[in-house]
Amino acid sequence: MSAVFDQLQDTIQYRFQDVTLLQVAMTHSSMSMSNEEAVNYERLEFLGDRVLGLVMADILYNRYPDEKEGDLAKRHAALVQGKTLSQIARDIHLEQVMILSESERAAGGAENDNVLADGMEALLGAIYLDSDLSVCKTLISSLWGDLIDVMVEPPQDPKTALQEWAQGRGLPLPDYEMVGREGPDHAPLFTICVTVEGHEAEEAKGASRRAAEKKAAEKLLRRLEGGK
Repeated sequence: MSAVFDQLQDTIQYRFQDVTLLQVAMTHSSMSMSNEEAVNYERLEFLGDRVLGLVMADILYNRYPDEKEGDLAKRHAALVQGKTLSQIARDIHLEQVMILSESERAAGGAENDNVLADGMEALLGAIYLDSDLSVCKTLISSLWGDLIDVMVEPPQDPKTALQEWAQGRGLPLPDYEMVGREGPDHAPLFTICVTVEGHEAEEAKGASRRAAEKKAAEKLLRRLEGGK
């Protein structure tokens, strides 16, 4: 494992003082299912998400002094979204470093966009704890590179899009209902049913209630718009 850790550190041009932080950042939650005492990346992911958000806001604020808040917000949303994070994770070959259970890796977890995005955030959180915000800013500026200068329209949240679809037709707001919850406390799986008045409901599962609601809204909106 030390060899791939060394390779990653060479790629990002940052050497950890405490390599244990890097190991935790790369440990997927599936490892906790076989060993309840195993420490995974979830807390570092939480921290890294906030570090990235603040650093990117600071970069954009200074790089585009004449832009309005709305345009800065669009840039920010596109640069911190999961799709961008997973793209950068692949650029630095994070899939080769992630520590997953055998079953998770066999299921394609190392290539999963969500897993890679989470791992990228956890890596940033680990670097922040190992150094400081200034180091994180330098690293993020380098890894994101030219992407920072490209105006990309961020994807609209599926729940917002479904709400606007319903309101545009004079219908009540979509109704979300949790119809199932399974799995252990550390890895729950929620089932959400969403309905729009006068239309057949859709269900979806997710690791959080919010994630399941978004998936259900996306499925229903796709059907309502004729499969677009």
